[in-house]
Amino acid sequence: MATLRELKGRIGSVASSEKITGAMKMISSAKMHKAELALKQLRPFRDQIETIIANLLNSDATFSSPLMTARPTENIAVVVWGSDDGLCGAYNVNIFKQLIQQLTQYRETFGAETTITVIPVGSKLAKAAAKLRISGVTVAVPEGVDSKSSDTAVRDFAWSLRDSFTGGTYDRVDMLYMSFKSVSRQRLEHHQLLPVTYDAFAESSAMGSARPYLFEPSAEVIFTHILPMYLLAMVQDVFTENRASEQAARVMAMQSANDNAKKLREQLNLEFNKLRQQAITTELLDILGGQVR
Repeated sequence: MATLRELKGRIGSVASSEKITGAMKMISSAKMHKAELALKQLRPFRDQIETIIANLLNSDATFSSPLMTARPTENIAVVVWGSDDGLCGAYNVNIFKQLIQQLTQYRETFGAETTITVIPVGSKLAKAAAKLRISGVTVAVPEGVDSKSSDTAVRDFAWSLRDSFTGGTYDRVDMLYMSFKSVSRQRLEHHQLLPVTYDAFAESSAMGSARPYLFEPSAEVIFTHILPMYLLAMVQDVFTENRASEQAARVMAMQSANDNAKKLREQLNLEFNKLRQQAITTELLDILGGQVR
């Protein structure tokens, strides 16, 4: 049975843990709001690009681009986003489980001969992906890229994916990431990045609001220049979604840890008070017993 001194020490330790988790929750919450604000600032840029493309697609012109060239799918790259830091609950675990399911689905859809390259973004996911032992699946960790990469690094990464596709290294490039909905809700998303298809714009609200325009120098030239910008906007959006989702998961994890610490502290306080009352009662009985004698 624990002594009063031991219980007091445990209560102090739990109280310190409660303060730490509370502070970490506040820090993660601030970072999440910052990422959420960045996400909102990115959306007008992406929406404007989608509006331009919608107007182009509604014109009578025909379009072609290396980024839209569909080839027999023999080499697939799947870029999967995770975190570089821990203490975010099952965030990386859930993404990795979905990655395993996606790899199985690739095999069922494209056949066992298709080679798959997993490109993990984030050190936690890179460590998990390095343990994959699946035939035909390789892991390529991008240099100079992580979940906290700057805009320049994100742009260079987007262009490297573009060049790998147009150069024939990959026949298809997919993205697997956690989409940010709210602090308590994030959803795993899987999208095809390359080749870009017309279906990518079919659900865009801009398609219904497109109006006739005159294009200078020509619709084809504009389309050729605007499509890489769309690709960059997509990659930037996913990086920001991942940051916001990671911090939201960390907020929830710290909240859960804080609640558990609070419950444990209350239980220890109750045990401490019972033990102290028992000690006081014993001392009183000893005093009374001595007076009787």
